[in-house]
Amino acid sequence: MSWPEGIEARPIDKGDAEAWAELLAAKEKVDQEGENYNSDDLLEELGDPHLDASLDTVGLWAGDRMIGFGKVHTSQTVIDVDRVRTEGTIHPEWRRRGLGTTLMRWLIHRAGEIHAAQHPDAPGEVNNGTISSNAGAVQLLTSLGFEETRYFFDMKRPLDQPVPEVPVVDGFRLQVFDPSVDETLRQTHNEVFRDHWGSTPRDEDSWKIWFTGARAFRSGLSYFAMDGDTIAAYVLGYEWEADTEATGIRELYIGQVGTRRAYRGRGLARAALAKVLAEGVQAGFQRAGLGVDADNPTGALGLYESLGFTVHSKWTTYRLPL
Repeated sequence: MSWPEGIEARPIDKGDAEAWAELLAAKEKVDQEGENYNSDDLLEELGDPHLDASLDTVGLWAGDRMIGFGKVHTSQTVIDVDRVRTEGTIHPEWRRRGLGTTLMRWLIHRAGEIHAAQHPDAPGEVNNGTISSNAGAVQLLTSLGFEETRYFFDMKRPLDQPVPEVPVVDGFRLQVFDPSVDETLRQTHNEVFRDHWGSTPRDEDSWKIWFTGARAFRSGLSYFAMDGDTIAAYVLGYEWEADTEATGIRELYIGQVGTRRAYRGRGLARAALAKVLAEGVQAGFQRAGLGVDADNPTGALGLYESLGFTVHSKWTTYRLPL
């Protein structure tokens, strides 16, 4: 890949975390996506055992300043399509110089290499998501042949509004997260999400990095609806300290909500979510947030609206066949 003169392109390593965080903070000031990261968050990402940072990341440097980055996410398992997810940005001061196009072409090329090496027999595509208000990103993706494929809503709920009491139905009980059932929870999650668009099973390593082993995970704000010893439904809560620092608002993020197929239609996830929200109020959170697939087949959007969540922003995933 040929980069413009004066720009150094090299893989991102742990020593780059502070510069990477500064780049993302500059991006957020302009793009207003509601996503903030500190260096510890980024070090955690680099610790993903399935990420080969030497091949799947690139940092763009002007002197000692990171002015762009790209990252490719691989899937260990393919359900229907090998969706190779990509992300990246260019510092706002360096935009409209062709760097974004060059970076996206690098991401597409690397995604193609990964697909050919790991899942060549499955259909493959590059995925990239953006908030709908980012006109520049939308224009870039469409100019390279990407097309819209899926829509997501970022939803918010102020916690100074009363949280309704939702009793769990007879025969079930609500239980706070217990590490002893973490492996059962992982298997439950994989079962629940096996037919959700873009979801692939999580192995033990990725589960620890991105879910219950993440720095942001809050075990005391994560609840199960239990049928005896069986997890029937679950809600997992997170807190991103970098968001609080950047916004001054302490937000409880609802990362995962799921109900086993055999238990759907009984209001179990609603009861667990109401419990998590109530606990969030007691813990001093000011707002709750979550993301939802607009076409979620389980009616999740209606569930969240019934508990006071409203759409804050819209995100679109774009696809480019490989």
